[in-house]
Amino acid sequence: MSRQQPEQQAPPVQRLRVRYAKRGRLRFTSHRDFSRAFERAVFRARVPMAYSSGFNPHPRISYAGASPTGAASEAEYLELALAEVVEPADVAARLEEALPPGLDVIEVVTVEPGSGRSLADLLTASRWTVDLPGGVEAVGRAVSTFLAQDAVTVERMTKKGLRELDCRAAVLAMDVEREADDAHVTMLLRHTVPAVRPDDVLTGLRAVTGLQTGPAPVLTRLEQGTLDPDGVTVRDPLAPPAEKDDGSTRPPAAGDQPG
Repeated sequence: MSRQQPEQQAPPVQRLRVRYAKRGRLRFTSHRDFSRAFERAVFRARVPMAYSSGFNPHPRISYAGASPTGAASEAEYLELALAEVVEPADVAARLEEALPPGLDVIEVVTVEPGSGRSLADLLTASRWTVDLPGGVEAVGRAVSTFLAQDAVTVERMTKKGLRELDCRAAVLAMDVEREADDAHVTMLLRHTVPAVRPDDVLTGLRAVTGLQTGPAPVLTRLEQGTLDPDGVTVRDPLAPPAEKDDGSTRPPAAGDQPG
């Protein structure tokens, strides 16, 4: 007797994109732990999720560009596929109530039909910040030395073993400002394959300059999106696409810049 085929689920009728933050102690939540917590929150919030087909249906949630464990973030994103049309603000309020403090929903928007680009395609650069000891002058000199390098190779253990990464190639910009007794460093990183993380950049700084970055500096992602042609602006992935005016000109779309 042939095995009974699983029930095929109806296609989604609405897609929502969610921006959320990882704050405080919740920055130590791994991506796997977060995905479990979020699925529980979706269930408690009674969000009408669409489900995958197959013998083990699961809610259709797409994650993209997750920050590394231990990093705080104000710009994490995911996409929900729903079985009913709902108000994004209502879903935001319900999820905010269901999630623990520190995993905070910032914005929920509807994905317009035919918008084309996937969420992952819209996340090609990130802006990060970290406070480092040693004074703004010393850190500024170290950053200048790092940026002057053609390549800075670091090693990181991955699921596939120890890998070498050129962390300099991912750095588009680094700025240093005074923050009390520390140096406030902002870095703009291109999303590369394999991914270069901000802690890889700190490893590169130490290797090239001997800069002491402290035992556990707190890295925070401020923005994530596509890089505009000006090379410094990170476009919000939840913002509506640029519209043509009279057909002769249009603002440059973030996707026009190689990422």
